[in-house]
Amino acid sequence: MPLLAAMLALFTAAAVAVRRRARRAWPARARIVSAEDHTTLDRRGAVRSTQAADLTMPAQVLEQLWTPAQLERLAATYWRFLSRVTLGLIRVDYSETQRTVVLLRQPLRLLRFQAPEYEMDGERGIVRWRIDDGLLVARAGRHGDGRLQIDVRRCGPAGREPGMERLHVEVEVANFYPAIAHSISRHVYRWTQSFVHVLVTHGFLRSLARLDLAESRVGRFAPERVEDVPDPT
Repeated sequence: MPLLAAMLALFTAAAVAVRRRARRAWPARARIVSAEDHTTLDRRGAVRSTQAADLTMPAQVLEQLWTPAQLERLAATYWRFLSRVTLGLIRVDYSETQRTVVLLRQPLRLLRFQAPEYEMDGERGIVRWRIDDGLLVARAGRHGDGRLQIDVRRCGPAGREPGMERLHVEVEVANFYPAIAHSISRHVYRWTQSFVHVLVTHGFLRSLARLDLAESRVGRFAPERVEDVPDPT
């Protein structure tokens, strides 16, 4: 129970921090287009949660960003935002085969993911992390059945604005079995972990309007490391 209390306090701090960040004005535009709480739990207790935003930016800028290396940086930006918004209490440990989200330090592993999978073509880019285990994952959802995914799609010209293009960004958690919902109750999960996840994800999507992408710690698609990226399926 002390760990649960600490996690609930952390979720509350994250919610406050995201609301503060949301008040800032970004130099570009990002419009949230998903519902405030587009989250469902099926009868097995598996969660699917999707949040989305449309970004409007100069077509020339988007063209420069449309590379596997920049998609990798977008993935790194997600983890950087999570760490910043929780004031460093949550951080990500990187390895060649895993990404581990920890509370303060090991062994408090909240979530452990397999190494990211990338897919990209001229219109769509996807980065996907498959969920292995962690304190936030019920036993039924371990070992790669669930996933966290960022899906970006080019949508063409942005209405009547010459030279501007629209990018649709979607963050999805699918087939995730939250430990809180299974060990305590679904209502507690909805009003704690789920609520803050939606809030943090919307904050991340809004922050993308800054076009301030984090540098990748792995550099899988650095110029000196040529690697093919499969097309989205």
